[in-house]
Amino acid sequence: MTRDTLQAVAQTEPAPRLLKVVTELVAELHPQQRPAVTLDSRLQQDLGLDSLSRAELLLRIEHAFGVTLSEQALLAADTPRELLLLLQHAAAVPAPRVPELRRLAEGPSDRPTDAQTIMDVLAWHAGMHPQKLHIHLYGDGDAVEDITYGGLKQGAERVAAGLTAYGLEPGQTVATMLPTGKDYLCSFFGILMAGGIPVPLYPPARLTQIEDHLQRHTGILASSEARLLITVREAKALSFLLRARVESLRSVVTVTDLVARDGAVPRIARSPTDLGLLQYTSGSTGNPKGVALTHANLLANIRAFGPALQLGGEDVFVSWLPLYHDMGLIGAWLGSMYHGVPLALMSPLAFLAHPARWLWAIHRHRGTLSAAPNFAYELCARKLRNEDLEGLDLSTWRAAMNGSEPVSVDTLEAFASRFTSHGLRREALMPVYGLAECSVALTFPPLDRGPLVDSCPGRPRGRCHFRSKSRLPVLVSRHL
Repeated sequence: MTRDTLQAVAQTEPAPRLLKVVTELVAELHPQQRPAVTLDSRLQQDLGLDSLSRAELLLRIEHAFGVTLSEQALLAADTPRELLLLLQHAAAVPAPRVPELRRLAEGPSDRPTDAQTIMDVLAWHAGMHPQKLHIHLYGDGDAVEDITYGGLKQGAERVAAGLTAYGLEPGQTVATMLPTGKDYLCSFFGILMAGGIPVPLYPPARLTQIEDHLQRHTGILASSEARLLITVREAKALSFLLRARVESLRSVVTVTDLVARDGAVPRIARSPTDLGLLQYTSGSTGNPKGVALTHANLLANIRAFGPALQLGGEDVFVSWLPLYHDMGLIGAWLGSMYHGVPLALMSPLAFLAHPARWLWAIHRHRGTLSAAPNFAYELCARKLRNEDLEGLDLSTWRAAMNGSEPVSVDTLEAFASRFTSHGLRREALMPVYGLAECSVALTFPPLDRGPLVDSCPGRPRGRCHFRSKSRLPVLVSRHL
């Protein structure tokens, strides 16, 4: 957008109202600092609004102006002036309506119990029922795409052929920095089929900061000795910067580049002891560290949490969790694949922009399983309007897993109180614990018990221990 366009937008009537909304949020988040808010203030650098705070800002703007903003507003707008331009093109809030149900479960389903590798799992499903729905993928807005087991296998084979044409050799690592979508799904299995080892990286929150984002990832790229990086077109233009800093890196490519190569689909034998994934820790307590997970590691964990959740043919998993994180990658996607459970999948951006979409997806698809960090439950419990939830039915949700960050008792109680009138059972709430070093899942409480909280003398109520099935205090929450 040109400077003249932005200047013209600043003269419009909504400008003072928008600045008021932004100023109020900044004052609540940073009461001691109180930075001055202008139309050209940068949301993150000047006002300290991270991704979660920007999502809150988006909700407040929509409520104040009676509009629905695009999910891309979280990525595109970096100043209030740019938000004004988005407001000019925003659609009015549609009349509330309960979405038409679409049941994804197809009844009883068998599992590939003899599978030795993750590729065996996909090959088994694609051979047994190639047209069976695997993923109901939400894209931008209301766009959806159904991905079958056979369709995923075909897409992965095209990526694998391209990787081989680019010179990938068995045992070499390939990093993926892609948003949630079919390209990511096909790339992950394409790397495995080509004999490579996937290294998932989180994509940039905003394309305007892609250079800084790539530089932050150079440590992981170097540590993993990545041979290739599969990423978005915008990042490819900066490949020379990465190759200069990462000695092992030979090519930065897009999925379009890979499938354009006319190569043969490789046939590489893999064993259970081969690496299936190099999963990097979050880096919350230090520099990210790579956890080497074999196919046997992944399958053992996936097979273990199936009985713990009593997964069956009538289950539907609904997830917005990022696919670069073990909870979304292994727990939601690969776990659903192994157990033959259909997955309704949306991007983290779709959730952050409109948190109610998560709950409405559970309603629409009669979802039985879903997981999220504590902040997501807090956001839904405290920030959604009653009118956004009219007609919502969460009665089919039997396992609402809460993990990946400290779990708050207050959040669990607030979420239960807010949504029991919408059919949610308190017993469905499940504080869980996992870590990358254990593939993903470590402890689940018994089904239908609900959270069990130990009394903690001398501790604030919000810092109580949760009991695991073995009655060990495995989770500690923080007071919000």
